[in-house]
Amino acid sequence: MSDDFDTPETPTVHREVIFVVDLDGYEGPLDVLLTLARDHKLDITQISILALADQYLKFIAAAQQTNLEIAADYLVMAAWLAYLKSRLLLPDLGGEDEPTGEEMAAALAFQMQRLEAMQNAGQLLTERSQLRRDFFARGAPEKHPVETEQILDVNLYELLQAYARQRRRGAGGDRTLHIEPFEVYTVEDALKRLRHLLGRTPDWQSLWSYLPEELRGGL
Repeated sequence: MSDDFDTPETPTVHREVIFVVDLDGYEGPLDVLLTLARDHKLDITQISILALADQYLKFIAAAQQTNLEIAADYLVMAAWLAYLKSRLLLPDLGGEDEPTGEEMAAALAFQMQRLEAMQNAGQLLTERSQLRRDFFARGAPEKHPVETEQILDVNLYELLQAYARQRRRGAGGDRTLHIEPFEVYTVEDALKRLRHLLGRTPDWQSLWSYLPEELRGGL
């Protein structure tokens, strides 16, 4: 009995490869419309929405002919433009709640103008000088020792004046406050004086009379 087993060959399945087109380089169906208008050098403010709708529908049809699957939002725009084209070609029926074809076309043109303004603003910001691309920040300063030398531009008279001012400030700063000594009474001396006075005082006396003569001050 052989240990080898015959492995059946796996049948090759040929699957149709389907590519989903996200339309690289575009930011959505509105961007495609704006690009088509620019390619045909159309003024956005004076653009014919009817002619632009025809160009967009041809653009989507050409993409579908290459066996590619178009992203859903681009197909939705194509269907909406086909509807808008029919509203513009057919006479306006009064009494309907929805906007007219001209109003829808004006709203679409306004959205394209807003997109163009945002793209222009973004382009201006991108073209500005950027740090580390067009210019670089100043590097850290090198730590070199710096020696400074002070040079005085004075004459002899100014030098003598400065010396005299310094001497005057120095002389005033060395002065010390001195208080002249004066005679004070100790506690023992005060008690002796009070005993001496009170011992021979027959009646009530004013306290001022017990003060020494030099301290009364004419009171």
